[in-house]
Amino acid sequence: MLITGFPAGMFQTNCYLVSADASPGGPGGDAVIIDPGQDSATRIDELCEQYGLVPVAVLLTHGHLDHTWNAAAVCEKYGIPCYIHEADRPMLTDPGKGVGRTLGAVIGALTFHEPEKVIEFEDGEEVELAGLRLSVDLAPGHTQGSVLLGLDLPPDDEGSSAPGARLCFSGDVLFQGSIGRTDLPGGNHQQLLDSIAAKLLPMPDDTVVLPGHGPQTTIGAERATNPFLVDLGGSGGSTATPKGRYGL
Repeated sequence: MLITGFPAGMFQTNCYLVSADASPGGPGGDAVIIDPGQDSATRIDELCEQYGLVPVAVLLTHGHLDHTWNAAAVCEKYGIPCYIHEADRPMLTDPGKGVGRTLGAVIGALTFHEPEKVIEFEDGEEVELAGLRLSVDLAPGHTQGSVLLGLDLPPDDEGSSAPGARLCFSGDVLFQGSIGRTDLPGGNHQQLLDSIAAKLLPMPDDTVVLPGHGPQTTIGAERATNPFLVDLGGSGGSTATPKGRYGL
């Protein structure tokens, strides 16, 4: 299995490429692309050539422009569909719905359009692509269509009967030491905390979290040290609303 990525654009949004068949030193294979943000298309092409990857789909954790900027261009180049939750789909053509007037200068006179084929995520479904089986969990609060994409990794030892680690692409729901901002249109701080409590905290401590910005972390590390998650199951965690530590 190959999981690689890079921070893209002015917001340093993490774009990931995932393939069940490829490996750093092995043959290529089909792959999914997660959150192709601003200026990510060229680097995606380079990684596909380096590892022999054949993209089969673009997956969007949510609709904010810093995660979707190059989605249409990448889908057009490779002739592949784009997946997004229906609640955030309008942002593909009108990113201003997600950033509001305060950040409207980011968009300026630019125009955006949907990829030719858009498939809407459904809460609780499993999507099978590129030899991967990804779980989809709706986790609103940062946006109303934010989703968590879960993936079970294969065991470290070939032939082992023990399960592999769990991986979660968290978008802007959860970061190392922080959570997503909720001061933009569609954001709701308490709803975000409720989503984290219901969808993320029940995961095993060793679940690896690959967020939309910043370094990777684990559920256990965030449960123990993230100030926004203190007593989340009881008092509701921190009442402070994070504003823009990462991205939009």
